[in-house]
Amino acid sequence: MTTHEPPADQRPGTGHAAGQAADLAAGRAELPAGAPGLRAFHGADGVAVLLLDRPSRRNAVTLEMWSALPGLLAELAALPGLRALLVTGAARTFSAGADIAELADAYGSPAAADTFHARNVEAEQALAAFPHPTLAVVHGSCVGGGCQLALACDLRFGATDARLGITPAKLGVVYPAVPTRRLAELVGPARAKYLLFSGELVDAARAERFGLLDEVHPAGALDARALEFARLLARRSPQTIGAAKDALAAADLAGAVAALAPWERRSREAPDVREGLAAFLERREPAFQDADQEANARG
Repeated sequence: MTTHEPPADQRPGTGHAAGQAADLAAGRAELPAGAPGLRAFHGADGVAVLLLDRPSRRNAVTLEMWSALPGLLAELAALPGLRALLVTGAARTFSAGADIAELADAYGSPAAADTFHARNVEAEQALAAFPHPTLAVVHGSCVGGGCQLALACDLRFGATDARLGITPAKLGVVYPAVPTRRLAELVGPARAKYLLFSGELVDAARAERFGLLDEVHPAGALDARALEFARLLARRSPQTIGAAKDALAAADLAGAVAALAPWERRSREAPDVREGLAAFLERREPAFQDADQEANARG
């Protein structure tokens, strides 16, 4: 994929990417994202950053952004050496959710509403199926469709000022089945009902107790911790992580066994295990290969 240096007023640390997101994007090349409000960066450390960048609308996600996300994620996944993805929002807000003005227009006809929700779920599913670890970095509001995207990530780290909630009950919207089930699997049926029935936002401490957040840090320390953790994941075995993602995404034990079988077969010949064991015995950091390197090695 072709990358480009962004214009001076859009580089990390300036313009709309200023604020906490600039720290995560600093020193990274920007990729063409295909939709206003959606930006992506990648770096030599194996970490990419997906940025929701509509600060004037609290990073509300438009239909154009929903539609562009699957393609952008596929291009990110294909980048050589990519090992982890951070997902965050500009201006110390994760996302206020779907753009309500567009949603109101969509509900002008059943077909338009169907299209809007289909694009929404397709984007969520593409993020959930991303082949490398994904980590939502949550500052401020993470609401509705924004929370849907955060929950589609593998992990979520939040700032102490984060507030999370799923608010269709305030609008009369029927929340789609996929994110409803994902929420229940993450926090349990009772807490899912609390969040969906009430539409209330919960603070970071309560979100962590619910299982919506995996770690909570002061706002000024969150990005550094998220980047540190993403770089740690980038040093771990892609083979182990990929197998775990596939097994945990399975609907039941039989599905997990089937998902793991090809990983287990490949692991007998792939270099990850040999490299990991040698590095442990030699007291050094392992140098694991990505999937393309492993395929070439097996030649």
